[in-house]
Amino acid sequence: MKHLLRRLSCLGLGLMVTFPVQLWAQSLPFGQMNPRAVQERREKEAADKGAFIIAQPYSPAEALRQARAMSASLAGLKPERKGVVDVYVLAVGMDSDPVFGREAAEAARVLATRYDAQGRVIVLANGTGAQGGSTEPVIPDANPDHLAQALAQIGSVMNPQEDVLALFITTHGHWNTGLNYRDGDRAIGNIGPVRLARLLNDAGIENRLVILSACFSGVFLPALQNQSTIVMTAASSERPSFGCRAENDWTFFGDAFVNQALRQPVPLPDAFARAKTLITGWEVASGVAPSMPQVDLGPQAIAWMDKIDAKIPKVASPPRGTPAFSPNPGKAAGN
Repeated sequence: MKHLLRRLSCLGLGLMVTFPVQLWAQSLPFGQMNPRAVQERREKEAADKGAFIIAQPYSPAEALRQARAMSASLAGLKPERKGVVDVYVLAVGMDSDPVFGREAAEAARVLATRYDAQGRVIVLANGTGAQGGSTEPVIPDANPDHLAQALAQIGSVMNPQEDVLALFITTHGHWNTGLNYRDGDRAIGNIGPVRLARLLNDAGIENRLVILSACFSGVFLPALQNQSTIVMTAASSERPSFGCRAENDWTFFGDAFVNQALRQPVPLPDAFARAKTLITGWEVASGVAPSMPQVDLGPQAIAWMDKIDAKIPKVASPPRGTPAFSPNPGKAAGN
């Protein structure tokens, strides 16, 4: 089981689902299709439906622990304040490699500080990277059901016309199936662009800042674009991003954008531009192809972006953790 999950998990590979490709293709009325194309289409459809490929149930004790942790996270959200543009932060480390849990947990703190969102934060993470606090020691797993519950709860307590969701997801990614979900040896799956867009729409959340730290995360732009959404991705739809070694504190994108640029008292577009410049320099020095981070600003999002940028602390805070880029020779790992 362990080796199978690892083989399926990513690092440039999609979920290698075994379908009866040849028989299925031969049954089609329009003739023989390319088997690889059929396989890729089926994988994409599964990801957009939110299907699990492999999942083992929790033990009874772990099921209870997860239920209690998730209930506490949902119940702990403060309500919206009338006349105030409140920001609700949801930070998700979707793969159990520790780098993603560490990145998600610290991204939650950075976004909460930048946008005065204390008490309006949920962190979900697989593995041991994220550390809970003294009052909530257990971080709920970042499984698709918990993601849906968190979005639904945020949508129920916020003012959808006034408040903003800041959604940060970090994980491995794939050009065809989107964001990879892996919980150790227990479960593995994907969340595709259509699935993520549907989750946000069903939660009734209109104003969205979506930050995706994953390889090929630009594939989400077409599905997530709308008038009141800002989407920022670590890479284009055709490029990997870097820095995802399990022992790292940050990926390249997480370090440059969240750990450095978002700690500065600068507007959001300027922070993204600064991060992009940093990443380009690191990639050149590492001898890897450029990841080409992407940004899309919905025209109606500019108004709420200016309002939440007005909350930024006037003094910068220092980066935390070990930098993602090392000047030592050798290629960076892609995520």
